[in-house]
Amino acid sequence: MDIIISTLMLLYSLLTGNGEENAAVKQLAVAYLNSAAGQTLIQPDSSIAGGNTSGDKSLAIVKKDPQPDTPPIKGIYVTAHSAGGARMESLLKLLDDSELNSMVIDIKDDNGFITYPTTTPELQEVGASKKYIRDIHALMVTLKQHNIYPIARIVVFKDTALARKRPELSFLHQDGTIWKNGRGESFVNPYRKEVWDYNIAVAKEAAKLGFKEIQFDYVRFPEGFENKEASLTFDKAEQSHVDTIAGFVKYAREQLEPLGVRMSVDIFGYAASVPTAEGIGQDFVKISNDVHVISPMVYPSHYSTGWFKQKDPDLNPYETIKGAMIDTHKKLDPIEELKPIIRPWIQDFTASWLGNGHYMKYGKAEVEAQIKALKDTGINEYLLWNAGNKYSPNVNYE
Repeated sequence: MDIIISTLMLLYSLLTGNGEENAAVKQLAVAYLNSAAGQTLIQPDSSIAGGNTSGDKSLAIVKKDPQPDTPPIKGIYVTAHSAGGARMESLLKLLDDSELNSMVIDIKDDNGFITYPTTTPELQEVGASKKYIRDIHALMVTLKQHNIYPIARIVVFKDTALARKRPELSFLHQDGTIWKNGRGESFVNPYRKEVWDYNIAVAKEAAKLGFKEIQFDYVRFPEGFENKEASLTFDKAEQSHVDTIAGFVKYAREQLEPLGVRMSVDIFGYAASVPTAEGIGQDFVKISNDVHVISPMVYPSHYSTGWFKQKDPDLNPYETIKGAMIDTHKKLDPIEELKPIIRPWIQDFTASWLGNGHYMKYGKAEVEAQIKALKDTGINEYLLWNAGNKYSPNVNYE
């Protein structure tokens, strides 16, 4: 293997002239070198790979919305329990009777379980499934009958089920036990390509089932990981956390876009307001470059005192959402043609854990205030989050 790599390195070095006639050979050498090494040792030259060195961002990344005629999406979060259970009837009625037109359904949930009985051998071997949605095909038929735009939510790197099944894909303490966060959840290692391919395989099956969009959540390292990684054992690479996460997003889009499905990513709302979330690896712009839709989670309850000049952001939903969207536009406007659709997650739940005086009960007025803030900042798509799928009645979703 070393001889092969050395030979290919020599071949590449001989082909690094400026002549365009060598472009195809250069690209072939790069491809063979990286393949032989089992990793990317040399990044393809953007000018060789069909890119552009003139500074035109639109040509540096080839991204095309596979569904450009899709109407504005206004949706709700639906757990697998709801999708496969009795609550689905009331959720269908909510969409039938309102301007809402989409459901984001857990296909791989927060525990890492595939939520229906998959028949794909690869997914059966690597992952774990639960029969929350007993008949996924019947569900897809129902969604189509109600003209609902189906989005498959796939939780990526927070995956307790896979960490337990394949500890070598996770983060381990020195005694060999699996690391867990304060909630008892484990993550898998974003550096491992097996983890990338597994999640993309889940997404590909969702696309075949009829989902129009794949929404990846927890596309990041664990919170506070930079403070604990030195004490953990896991496979590492030279890439930074940010480049690793951005690399997964790019790779996933390249795999999924040819299938005709959109790809979206959930991202912390504050990521639009800070330079880069280095610890968890989320760079708002780098991720946005490679998705068709970006969904910042801008729940007012998740911002602390001082954000957007608000003492208690949860008590001021309009001002908080407006401030978050202004920051989002500032981040994304400069990327021009690569700017994705902005479709935020907004709050339809009451954050009582904030304590007396710092929260209020959320209902029709508070949801409508957030929607107005989005409209006033040029955003006409959104998703409503309520973990129990109990949404406020009589909301004007226009």
